[in-house]
Amino acid sequence: MAPHNIHIKHMKSTIEVSDKLFELYHRVHRLVNESMRDQGVSLARSKFLFFLSKLGPCRSTDIAEALNFAPRTVTEAIDGLERDKLVLRKPDPEDRRAKIVSITEVGRVVMEAAEHPRKLLIEEIFSALDDEQLDQMHEIVSRLVAKADEIRKRKEDGEGARESAAE
Repeated sequence: MAPHNIHIKHMKSTIEVSDKLFELYHRVHRLVNESMRDQGVSLARSKFLFFLSKLGPCRSTDIAEALNFAPRTVTEAIDGLERDKLVLRKPDPEDRRAKIVSITEVGRVVMEAAEHPRKLLIEEIFSALDDEQLDQMHEIVSRLVAKADEIRKRKEDGEGARESAAE
């Protein structure tokens, strides 16, 4: 005899949820990039500018490490930013081979101009959630970030142990 009035709720699989998160990320990324590009700087370029404005003058190797980019990618990006007068390279007084990169006033103005539409767009997208849902989402995403960091650390620790054993 089948139970009556029992509704079985379909639970989403972790893959379905993950796919939706990636879909959201890519859609938001595209929208933000388009809105920022309209203001004269792409999202990728603004990451460099934001990093430099926050950290202050630093070497390109520091940028590559902090943003998890290949050094060549960073060098090419800095070449373009310098050409557009958004950053300035000066010799590193402690290392003749290295250059110190800093954001220019023009770079700061461009970054701030692009930041406003980015914030408006993010606010509009997240207005689909009420305050409680926003708090819940923050908690959930924070847990997922912490778990991803834990897995990365475990992998790095394991790789370091394998490298030591191979020597």
